Amino acid sequence: MEHVKAILIKFIMIAVVLGIVLTGIYDGEFGDTLLISLVLTVVAYILGDLLLFRRTGDDHGPSSDYVKRNTIATVSDAVLAFLVVWLMGKALFINDGDVLSAAFLSALIIAAGEWFFHKYLDDHVFREKHAHYEA
Repeated sequence: MEHVKAILIKFIMIAVVLGIVLTGIYDGEFGDTLLISLVLTVVAYILGDLLLFRRTGDDHGPSSDYVKRNTIATVSDAVLAFLVVWLMGKALFINDGDVLSAAFLSALIIAAGEWFFHKYLDDHVFREKHAHYEA
């Protein structure tokens, strides 16, 4: 159940950012924005959160481990957000220059949100990381 809640939080965060950037600033279609948000949420949760954030790290202590995992996952989330928004935006929108700018702006804002989202994941979803250090 915690994964479903986390995915919903992530989707809302991404949909709001892309809604403001793609639909609000760059006049993209709302339906296209929701589709990109859905695809980015699923791909980023699987690749960025489950595979990278959850599995990356070392055993040198909880704070250094968290910072390392969060930095790697946040940078990869930014790259992934840029690529997904840019590639899907090129397929769905007309103006390539606007899509490139929109993808870059979206990636920066999403990365900032992901930095805090990873703290939520660490505290509420991936509790096994804490169990290792408390033992």
